Amino acid sequence: MMDRICLKGMAFYGRHGVMTEENRLGQRFYIDVDLQLSLTRASETDALENTVNYGEVYECVRALAEGERYALLEKLAGEIGRRILRDFPPVESLSVTVHKPSAPIPGILEDVSVTVETKR
Repeated sequence: MMDRICLKGMAFYGRHGVMTEENRLGQRFYIDVDLQLSLTRASETDALENTVNYGEVYECVRALAEGERYALLEKLAGEIGRRILRDFPPVESLSVTVHKPSAPIPGILEDVSVTVETKR
């Protein structure tokens, strides 16, 4: 079993979706990232270089969620996973959940979310 670093409930304003209005108006998205990696060295040394800087992970997620446009939540979640694996070598696997609480669905629901799991 791997150790974990979790970033939950990150909130971003993005313009993702299939509908023209979603791209034009935008909406809030919530993103959870669960990183699996070994934290043994960090727990022994108390040194940042022996772990993943979660502030940098946040900025990576923010850049994709706010700076890019995707039609599908699946694509956004997949891009986040690929970028984290590329930029943070200690991460062995991760899951990314993108929540879209204001999805344009003609009904009452709390949330729509997509979870993508990625590993090396």
